[in-house]
Amino acid sequence: MPTSSLPGTPALPRRLLALLYDTLLVIPLIGVTVALATVVSMALSGNSAAGDYYQLHPQWVQLIAFGCVVTFCTAFWHKSGQTLGMQAWRVKLVDSSGAPPTVGRCVLRCAGALLSAACLGLGYAWCLVDRRGRYWHDYFSGTELLLLPKAAKRAAQAKPVSESG
Repeated sequence: MPTSSLPGTPALPRRLLALLYDTLLVIPLIGVTVALATVVSMALSGNSAAGDYYQLHPQWVQLIAFGCVVTFCTAFWHKSGQTLGMQAWRVKLVDSSGAPPTVGRCVLRCAGALLSAACLGLGYAWCLVDRRGRYWHDYFSGTELLLLPKAAKRAAQAKPVSESG
C-alpha cells in the first residue's frame, strides 16, 4: 500500500501506553517461563532435594526473557499486525505493502529494538524527528506503525446480528 494512502502515525503517548499494556502482559509470561525452565534445569541436574536453593544463571534468564518478548511480539505482529496493547490503542504494525510483517521482519524488528534501546534509547527517540514517525528498528525491518481510525476499531469489534426464525 503506498504511503500516501496509509492512515496517520500514532503519537508517542499512544505508543507508550500500548507498550505499557503489552509489558504488563509479557512480565507474567516471562515469570512462568523462567519458573518452568528452573524446574526443568533442576530435574536435569539432579538437584531436586527439598530445601535446596536453585537458581538459573542470570544470562539464561535474560535469554529466556528476550525469547518470550520476541515470541509474543512475533506471534501477534505476524498474525494481525497488532499485539493486545496495540489493539487497545488502535496502533498497527505493517510492512511497506501495508500487510502484517513476515516472521523474519518481526524478529528483525525485535533485534533492532534491542539495538535502539542499547544506544541510550536514541533509536526510540528517532520517531520524534522522523517525518513518518519511524523508530530505527522500523528502518531495519522495513515496517512502520499506523494509527487506525476509530471506525476500524468498531467494525472489527462488531458482531453480525443473526436472524432468528
